[in-house]
Amino acid sequence: MIVAEDRETLTVRGEGIGCAELAGWFTAYRLIAGITTRSGPAGDQNLRLLTAEPSDSETSRWFALNQAFQTAFRGVVVSVQPHGTELREHESSFDGWLVLDGYDGHLTGVDGILLAVTVADCVPVYLAHPPTRSIALLHAGWRGIAAGILERGIDRLAARVAAPPKELVMHCGVAIGRDHYEVGPDVLAQLGLGAGRGPALADLRGVLAARGRAAGVVEISQSPWCTHRDSAHFSSHRRDGDGAGRMVAYLGRPLT
Repeated sequence: MIVAEDRETLTVRGEGIGCAELAGWFTAYRLIAGITTRSGPAGDQNLRLLTAEPSDSETSRWFALNQAFQTAFRGVVVSVQPHGTELREHESSFDGWLVLDGYDGHLTGVDGILLAVTVADCVPVYLAHPPTRSIALLHAGWRGIAAGILERGIDRLAARVAAPPKELVMHCGVAIGRDHYEVGPDVLAQLGLGAGRGPALADLRGVLAARGRAAGVVEISQSPWCTHRDSAHFSSHRRDGDGAGRMVAYLGRPLT
């Protein structure tokens, strides 16, 4: 079943972390899935990993995020992302933060690990196998999509649970929408949207949904939120330039 829209619901976690969450994934699969917003009750929520800001400001925001999730998760994993296709599997629980370099996706079947990717227009792709609650979270910009990160994530998760892709569920999360994402002919060609065309609008979530169907996933949903348009809630690199903040998309199997 292809669901046209599945809107993340704005909420607050802990004592002040603003989020937009897929409530249906918790109800149906007991999985916590969502994304932080650009600001919350305590103010700025820029969660960029590499920044020129004073370290105490950056650290305080990451500390607040940790506090908001610590009752449900013992460990949080995040990586500096090179817009590639490398994925990291996490086979055992750990305490605190695991900060890596070089990965654009994570997989686990362990309770208490919160998978995280940072985004500002790219698509966070949530994958789950409901019978086992095994999960994967991918960071999918146009380069990663063109290089096959989605297909690799589907293959790795399906192999992990020894099940066909049709048993997985997939959600294309908060990202820049088609109406605000114009790209050149080289990008269009690499996304399979036509060779030799001039600049045109590209729908990254639509491309991912089509690729997911081609890979065998049946149940796919897409967020209607647009990082560029919905400026009150989300940061956008295309809109705000190099100084744009970052949100953290997250997916995990809570301890309780």
